[in-house]
Amino acid sequence: MDRRHFLRSFAATGVAAGTTATAGCAGVLGDSGAEGTVLGPPEMDLSEAVHPSYGDEMPEFTAPDPITGEEISTAQFEGERAVLWTSFYTNCPDGVCPALILRLRRVQEVAAERGLGDEAAFLPLTFDPERDTPDVLREYADQRGVDLDAGNWHFLRPESYEAGKELMDEHFGLKIEKAYDDENQYERLEYTFQHYGLILLVNKRGVVERSYPRGSIVDPERVVSDFERVVTA
Repeated sequence: MDRRHFLRSFAATGVAAGTTATAGCAGVLGDSGAEGTVLGPPEMDLSEAVHPSYGDEMPEFTAPDPITGEEISTAQFEGERAVLWTSFYTNCPDGVCPALILRLRRVQEVAAERGLGDEAAFLPLTFDPERDTPDVLREYADQRGVDLDAGNWHFLRPESYEAGKELMDEHFGLKIEKAYDDENQYERLEYTFQHYGLILLVNKRGVVERSYPRGSIVDPERVVSDFERVVTA
């Protein structure tokens, strides 16, 4: 099954195919962009990726925000806010997840400074709900400088590991598996995850403007710039 069933005609033409530039580099605003987008095509063509990318619709799903007690749907932001989405877990031992959260937090910070806080929704999804309890997530937000009081940040926490695994697979084409540490590589952790460092930037129409598959190392200011261009166009 092709999970990227929202593929646009842009991908079929092979725009930017074969380039080697870093994913997430901005194209020219309005330069033959995919239908429903603000930004032009990225320099790296990700149209064959298993995850949503440029010109695709954001997958629609609902998950609890355990801190606010709300059920959050990606669809509720269409027509209202741009969305930055990623997946993570608080026990990540290699720095990838903190780096992903840092990039979302940086955009939240700039959005607040420039009066754009009501134009954005930040939706980091944990795939480790067993350990990522509401209290753990609150502490994590404090450690990472996230402003939960801004009203635009929602930690999403599926009801179970199995539900999170299914959500990631069916909606994003990403496989999540627990890895038990038989060699005591990480003494404090019973298990870890092999996972993806994907960040998605979605416009108010619910269309993906940028997919950053190596989101933990993409320049944070690139994400900020792309976000600003999308919400102010």
